[in-house]
Amino acid sequence: MVDVIKDLWAFLRERKKFWLLPIILISLLLGGLLVLSQGSAIAPFIYTLF
Repeated sequence: MVDVIKDLWAFLRERKKFWLLPIILISLLLGGLLVLSQGSAIAPFIYTLF
């Protein structure tokens, strides 16, 4: 997993595509939110956000 992050950072730095970083971070946050909302006690509170 660490190698993937290193490769991704090297790609972003070399190609100067830093505008992709916020898109990647938001995608990861939303993915984590979906994982947490599956069968957890905080699911009703997450659903009220949307």
